[in-house]
Amino acid sequence: MAVSKQTVMAIKSYQNQAENLVKNHLLSDPIIPYTSIIAGILACKVIYNLTQLFSALYFKCYAGLNKVQRIEWNNRGISTVHALFIAAMSLYFVYWSDLYADYQTNGYVTFRSSTLSTFTLGIIHHSLSGIAVAYAMFSGEGQLYTFMVLISEVTTPEINMRWFLDTAGLKRSHAYLINGIVIFFAWLVARILLFVYMFYHVYLHYEQVMQMHVFGFFLVFVVPSVLAAMNLMWFGKILRGLKKTLAKRQ
Repeated sequence: MAVSKQTVMAIKSYQNQAENLVKNHLLSDPIIPYTSIIAGILACKVIYNLTQLFSALYFKCYAGLNKVQRIEWNNRGISTVHALFIAAMSLYFVYWSDLYADYQTNGYVTFRSSTLSTFTLGIIHHSLSGIAVAYAMFSGEGQLYTFMVLISEVTTPEINMRWFLDTAGLKRSHAYLINGIVIFFAWLVARILLFVYMFYHVYLHYEQVMQMHVFGFFLVFVVPSVLAAMNLMWFGKILRGLKKTLAKRQ
């Protein structure tokens, strides 16, 4: 069917208006944090509904769960998707993007940010690091170290999978054992060794960290330190649990 020239021009006009709306309003620098937070909330709702639908269709055990368990199941679906997103984006910014590379000459690494990095931080996760994430998002300070800490979210899908397997009655399965081994190594790399690297990076760039606002300087040391202590505590429990599981299978 032929389309009139007037119709094509009208479509292009609406397209240009939509692009201007996104560029000048939704993605303008002062609005990005709020846009990303709203987008995160909407995404959580969509993922919750999709998890509910997908689980009802493909997991027989889902129908036997009580109301509280179903809510927990769906929430862990949100948690898993979020963790995959934030871990992938954090790995990109820390190791593959040149935004925070030392060879860049556009100012201190502690003050660098971009539209994408700020938008990514708007998809806030748990409350413990929420203050640090919000500060890095709105101030633009210390985003590199925020992303380093957020890489640890790579362990969340495995933790959620362990809960799914347990709830589905598969605690004695090979999948449960393999999941436990994966958690051990993922935790060791992402929540122990990576934090050592982060503190080493802070040490190497201490003069730049000193230029941050006193509150940002405080967050760079306190939040990762608290999380590192918790990670070590949980790693000890993971190690004991893995040893116990392996001993039962011998």
